[in-house]
Amino acid sequence: MNAETEDTSAWQRSIEKWNAMAKNTFWDYLGCQIAEIREGKVVVTLDIQPHHLNLIGIVHGGVHATLIDSAMGLVAMLARPRDSVVTTNLSMNYVAKAERGRIEVTAEIVHSSRKSISTQAYARMQNGELCAFGTGTFRVIDGGEPQTKAAENGRGKGET
Repeated sequence: MNAETEDTSAWQRSIEKWNAMAKNTFWDYLGCQIAEIREGKVVVTLDIQPHHLNLIGIVHGGVHATLIDSAMGLVAMLARPRDSVVTTNLSMNYVAKAERGRIEVTAEIVHSSRKSISTQAYARMQNGELCAFGTGTFRVIDGGEPQTKAAENGRGKGET
């Protein structure tokens, strides 16, 4: 097995682990999935369902905000695997409606310091049309060991 194959396997195990940890959470309720993880980048997806729509029949802004905040949080967690990170600022821009299909959100790190991580994310439809984008700042809490805390709360049981 070469180094690239080993890296791909490690990222795939991370996706499986995080998707398992998300069971019975808000993330799971919405139907979000981690599609891709690699250093400095996370891609999450959501298949639009009727309960994601607002009263005028388009995806609710809170769904976009959740997807974007969560994707940015995941990429921040990747950058600091031994620490916990929490959102301190979220800025959203909504540019086009989404009604049906799949939303794909790509998040990446813009800047990182000892105590904060700045990120950006773009939500696009399958055809590449931009729906929303945002930026986020995450505070780094040293030594949080998020996987341990998640397991204590009943998520990620059996995970290491």
